[in-house]
Amino acid sequence: MTVHTTVHEERTRTLEDRRPLIGVSTYLTRARWGVAWDLPAALLPAAYARYVQGAGGLAVLLPPDEDPASGAAVVRRLDGLVLAGGEDLDPALYGQEPHPRAGVPVPERDRWELALLGAALEQGVPVLGICRGMQLMNVHAGGTLCQHLPDAVGHDAHNPVAGSFTDHAVKTVPGTLTGHLAPGSLDVATHHHQCVDRLGAGLVATAHAEDGTVEALEYADGRFALGVQWHPEARDDLRLAEALVRAATGTAGPSGG
Repeated sequence: MTVHTTVHEERTRTLEDRRPLIGVSTYLTRARWGVAWDLPAALLPAAYARYVQGAGGLAVLLPPDEDPASGAAVVRRLDGLVLAGGEDLDPALYGQEPHPRAGVPVPERDRWELALLGAALEQGVPVLGICRGMQLMNVHAGGTLCQHLPDAVGHDAHNPVAGSFTDHAVKTVPGTLTGHLAPGSLDVATHHHQCVDRLGAGLVATAHAEDGTVEALEYADGRFALGVQWHPEARDDLRLAEALVRAATGTAGPSGG
């Protein structure tokens, strides 16, 4: 009986270990919880972890490290990477002064996530960038951002209510990875006031909103590194996460890829 239990536990562990390990970047901010705690915290909405888990991955949070050089070592232990949404990127990263409506930069997070992305691209680890994550991918490739989208499109439909997701339609580009995973038109959850302006080198726009806003991008060389401006984790559509998990399962790595 003891031997049977041990073998069963080992088999269960082995099956579990085959699930790809997906790292998700986090906020670095001040937070309050409980009756008295008010401290700096690395945090992430639970929807991100549920999104990865629902697609068959093992989710692990990646709080900013004081030494961005450690990003390469972290990525070597991952099978996939999600760059989560969050604060505005520092406009100095793309050579601009801050817009009056731009948020306060979090340089520790910017440096850390740029290091994670650079390491993932170098090591061939699949990437999914969400909202800020997509914008970071563009800036990493030398692109720029529109710092306040209503200035460009004349409306605030991409972020009408702070703290709430709103749905709007996007149309994906046929013949692209994005178009393959989510063909045609779809309604997506949106909450952003910035967007891609000039595309970075090697990137192609693969989805647009009705007002022309770039809603997705990917690399022209065909690698699995996809960014979306919307928030798939806020809805029930797991197609992008499932594609990331499939790509991560095929990645050579220590956690069973």
